[in-house]
Amino acid sequence: MPGDGSLEQLKRDGRIVVVGASLAGLRAAETLREKGFAGSLTMIGDEPCEPYDRPPLSKQVLLGRASADRTRLPRLRSVDATWRLGTPATGLDMAARRVRLADGDEVPYDRLLIATGVRARPWPNEAEAELDGVFALRTRDDSAALARRLDAGPERVLVIGGGFTGSEIASACRERGIPVTVTERGAAPLVGALGGVVGAVAAEMQREHGVDLRTGVMVTALEGDAAGRVRAAQLSDGSSVEADVVVVSLGALRNTEWLAGSGLGAGPRGIACDAGCRAFDIRGIVTDDIYAAGDVARSPHALFGYQFLSLEHWGNAVSQARIAAHNMLSESSDRLPHMEVPAFWSSQFGVNIKSVGIPSMGTEILISQGSLADHRFLGVYGYQGRVIGAVAFDHGRWLPFYQELIETTAPFPPPFTTVDRRPDGHRPLDADFPDPSVPTHGPTVTLSGYSPADRRMTFTPAH
Repeated sequence: MPGDGSLEQLKRDGRIVVVGASLAGLRAAETLREKGFAGSLTMIGDEPCEPYDRPPLSKQVLLGRASADRTRLPRLRSVDATWRLGTPATGLDMAARRVRLADGDEVPYDRLLIATGVRARPWPNEAEAELDGVFALRTRDDSAALARRLDAGPERVLVIGGGFTGSEIASACRERGIPVTVTERGAAPLVGALGGVVGAVAAEMQREHGVDLRTGVMVTALEGDAAGRVRAAQLSDGSSVEADVVVVSLGALRNTEWLAGSGLGAGPRGIACDAGCRAFDIRGIVTDDIYAAGDVARSPHALFGYQFLSLEHWGNAVSQARIAAHNMLSESSDRLPHMEVPAFWSSQFGVNIKSVGIPSMGTEILISQGSLADHRFLGVYGYQGRVIGAVAFDHGRWLPFYQELIETTAPFPPPFTTVDRRPDGHRPLDADFPDPSVPTHGPTVTLSGYSPADRRMTFTPAH
């Protein structure tokens, strides 16, 4: 950018590049225009289509209630951008301020937003993953292909992984009358995100709806027939499951490989950034021209001990994108921190599940309203004597109340005996989260360290 690099010049003549034609990327672009950015805006995406909504892919699309190609995100305002779709970014030159693309082109920037998100973790055996009938679910094309296979009426679907996405896929199968088996290496579905107390309820729900749920086991191999079609899976307990459709739902990988060697603080856990979404370099020094937002970002949150959080939440992507866009165009004194309380929702087996805060940080849970036995309840999570999260099964109207308790660091257990009915007992229970060193499927929040000011924090180059 010519001249003294003032913000007014940036707004008038600057070049902003957004890598990631995603929910976060689109909402950031809209916010930039809303806040008066009149310079050139380039949107780079690895998929050939414009930004689309992902939550319907494991819900309405699989149920046949929506078409995958009709999930395009609504535009809140014109972004007047140059779209480089179907051309992934392959490298970053921080010194020259250029993004390298797969077609050999280079795109210069004055400000860069990285919103490359995550991709589905693939089945580790490539030959088995290529069998006909083996699917992952992350993209619009993934969802359309799986929906077509469900329309054909498979004999049995095997879902590997009982996290939120895997459970939603299983729910869609049962709603369509398709036999389904779910394998989960943890003790229950959703255990990594919500703990064993709530996970036991999720297990009951699945089995009551006819799911063949296998917990405490892993799939060790997928088997195909002579025509290359998947036909069975071998499990770690020595049993096998016959299935002609297998959906691999083993969580996500953050899309940071293209940043290897760039000098940015990026790796398998995401891109480290401050509370204002500014990315760190590998020395732990904050950059002024590179920002990160959405699933690929990991940033400290004041309400949660300044631990770095990686959040795979729809609302977080929107909020973080808007903060990043605001801060790109602001003086340091006007920059804002990303302080929104995480929130998440899922619909499965006829129940609406909603959460606020970070349940997975909790060591205790109090069933404050409703009943676990009825699968209709609200659970409050506590950590070191304060309210840290809450989850509702068909009891969402109380969540704003508990969100306020989280925001005000209210004590746990909450002292509201006239408000909270506690038929499952007045005492908190051990939330029963698995040992964090033992992987489980599908946590939606990852705690990944502390502030760069913490001397225990180290940064290593991505590789």
